[in-house]
Amino acid sequence: MSELILKKELCKGCGLCVQACPKKILTVSDTETNAKGYYTVEITRAEDCIACAFCATMCPDCVITLEE
Repeated sequence: MSELILKKELCKGCGLCVQACPKKILTVSDTETNAKGYYTVEITRAEDCIACAFCATMCPDCVITLEE
């Protein structure tokens, strides 16, 4: 089973990964910020992930990786 890994300290909260996810399991937090003050992406339903890696491909800052 694959797992999404988020490097939240690199996230700028642009939301490109949220838009790319076909299962809509990602969201930009409205409460959690990183050290730079950006609201970060979070996984809402990890069990619904189909490991397509669209989110990782869309991320301009390499915040998301998919590990087998």
